[in-house]
Amino acid sequence: MAEQTPAADRAALERLAEWSTRYTPWTAVESVSEPGGGAGLWLDITGCAHLFGGEEALSRELVARLSRFGLSARLGLADTPGAAWAVARYATQAAQPVCRVAPGEQAAALAPLPVAALRLPAERAELLRRLGLSRVADLDGLPPAALEPRVGPEVARRLRQALGQTDEPVSPRRPVPAHLERLAFGEPIGAPDDLARAVETLLGRLCAGLERAQAGGRRFCLTAYRVDGSLARLPLGTARPVREPAHLKRLFAGRLESLDPGFGIEAMTLAAETLEPLSALQMTLAEGAARAPTTGGQGATGQNAALDLGRLVDRLGGRLGFARVHRLAPRESHLPERCVAAGPALPHAGARPGRWPARPPRPVRLLSRPEPIEATAGWPDSPPAQFRWRRLLHRVVRAEGPERLSPEWWLPSNADPAGAPGGSRDYYRVEDGDGRRYWLFQAGGRWFLHGLCA
Repeated sequence: MAEQTPAADRAALERLAEWSTRYTPWTAVESVSEPGGGAGLWLDITGCAHLFGGEEALSRELVARLSRFGLSARLGLADTPGAAWAVARYATQAAQPVCRVAPGEQAAALAPLPVAALRLPAERAELLRRLGLSRVADLDGLPPAALEPRVGPEVARRLRQALGQTDEPVSPRRPVPAHLERLAFGEPIGAPDDLARAVETLLGRLCAGLERAQAGGRRFCLTAYRVDGSLARLPLGTARPVREPAHLKRLFAGRLESLDPGFGIEAMTLAAETLEPLSALQMTLAEGAARAPTTGGQGATGQNAALDLGRLVDRLGGRLGFARVHRLAPRESHLPERCVAAGPALPHAGARPGRWPARPPRPVRLLSRPEPIEATAGWPDSPPAQFRWRRLLHRVVRAEGPERLSPEWWLPSNADPAGAPGGSRDYYRVEDGDGRRYWLFQAGGRWFLHGLCA
C-alpha cells in the first residue's frame, strides 16, 4: 500500500501527456473534477493515425510502450469524448485493453454499459439505479421532460454528448501548431551527424508546408522523444518570419550540442508555433537581392541589407537570447534618460519606425544616473572653468552650450533623477586638457555629469 499524493499523480500525468505528443500534438489531462476522473488522458488522433498504420496499430503500440514503462492502460476510441471515456473504463479488460467504437455506432456500444459510464456523480448514478434505470439503454428512450425533473439536466446532457448530439469541447494542454512535421526512426539515434540529418529532413518538410501556406515562422520548437519515455525540447526564435531551411539549419546547428540523446532518440517532431504572413513576392525580392546586389539598384541593395540584418539578429538571438539583442528607438520625451527606449532588434511587420528629432549632438554614453560634481564657473550662466569628478580634477579648455531642457509637467516633481529643484537643466559639452569630453549640466545651482562624449 502506498499513500495517495494527488499533486504527484497530477505531475506524473502531465509528464505522460507531454510524452504522448509523439502520437498527436493534441493532448490533455483529464480533469479531477470529472466523476471518476483524474487518472486519464485525452488524445485527439484525428489526422495522425495513418502515421502509425491506422488506429488499431497506434493503440497497440501505445499500450505496449506504456507496459514497458510499468504502466497498465485501457484505451477507448470513438467519435465523441463521452463514448471514448465510457468504453475505456467499462468495455475493456486486461486481456483486451482497447475498445474501438465504429463511427456512428455510439448508441449500440453504450447501450449495455452502466449509467456511471456517462460520467455522472456517484449519487446521481445511485438515484438512477433506484429508479430502475441501471443501463444506458434504459435512458435512451426517455424524453428529457420526464427525466430532468427527477434526476436533473446533467443526465440528459451527458447522454447527448456521448451520442454526439451535443458538442463537447476539450481544450488541449498546449496550442496545437498549424504546421508540424514528425520523423520516426527504425533504430534509436544519438550521434551528432544523425541528429543533424534528421533536423535537416524535418526543416525541408516544414518549410515546404510554410511555402504552400504563404507563411513564415517566428518561433519553432524541436522535440526529441527518448526511448526511456523522457523528451527534450529545443525552442528557437527568429527576428522576422522565416522559411529558409538553410538559415534555420544554421540556427539549430549551434543548439544541437546541448541536446542530450540519453539512451537514444526514437522520434523527433518540429513545429512552427508562431506564424506570420510571408508572401512569395517578398521571398522573391529578398532572394533576387541576395543573388545580384550590384545590378538590382537601390531597392535590391535595401532588400539584401534587410535580409542580412535579419539573419545576423537570428544568430545573435539564438546564442545570447533575444532579450539581450535590441535596438534603440526614439521616445517622446525631452529628458535624455527618457528619450530613448530599447525595443526589438527588428520591428514587427506593419510597425511604423519612429523618427529621431533634430537635436544638438548627444554623448555616445549616458551614465545610469547623473553624478554630482564640484565645479567652478566664472559666471552663474557660464560653463565651468574646472570640475572635480571621482576625485580627479579636470580643467576645461573648450565648452559649448548651454542647451536648456525644461521639465515635463506631467511627471511628478520627484521624478528628476538629479533631484534638482525646478527641474530645468543647462547642458554643456566640455573638453579637458587631455582631450576627454564630457556632458555636464547645471540645475538649481548644482552641477552634475551626465554623459561621456566621443
